[in-house]
Amino acid sequence: MARRVVVVMLGSVRWSPPGVDREQWRAALAEDVIDLVATLNEVDVAVAVTPADRALADALVWPGTAVHEVPEPTPNAVFATVDGYDQAAVLAGDVPDLPALSVGKLLRPLTTRPVAVAPAEGGGPGLLGVAVRLPVPQWLPPLDFDTAMPADARVGAPQPGDVAVTAGWRRQRGPADLAALDPAFEGWEATRSLLSGSGRPA
Repeated sequence: MARRVVVVMLGSVRWSPPGVDREQWRAALAEDVIDLVATLNEVDVAVAVTPADRALADALVWPGTAVHEVPEPTPNAVFATVDGYDQAAVLAGDVPDLPALSVGKLLRPLTTRPVAVAPAEGGGPGLLGVAVRLPVPQWLPPLDFDTAMPADARVGAPQPGDVAVTAGWRRQRGPADLAALDPAFEGWEATRSLLSGSGRPA
């Protein structure tokens, strides 16, 4: 069986709900994503941060969770730090209600394709996650979670089919994304608690 790792990238956030401190918002989102991936079977879990955010990662990770320091918050930078695995996936850190099934869908194509990407739903650019078979294909271009589109991953691919596009999910990047959070959906406890404390429905 392939050795796989799922890494949560704790990047910055450019928006928070009115009345919610942005750093607390970022921490709550990240905590929920880390808690989600910690429940996954047959994968190792890690967190990636730039050196400036190391304290945030240390405050949120479960004991024994690997923390990778990267020079920039991109999937490519994370892949360069991962060693000893056959497959790796990197997720954005602002998807608190992401279904575990979506992570499985991101990894599944790697049995036949070298790269898989999941778009950020809700309109506009952005990626939810990127997964690769290791070592990383040399043709994979630098990808930015906030600006890249699935087509960008195919620019240098020998064949378009070398990059699978899997189911996306909505990242928390604005009011419309916040409104899409489903109170009946299990999980996202830290985000839910923070929103409740601010007087917003959650």
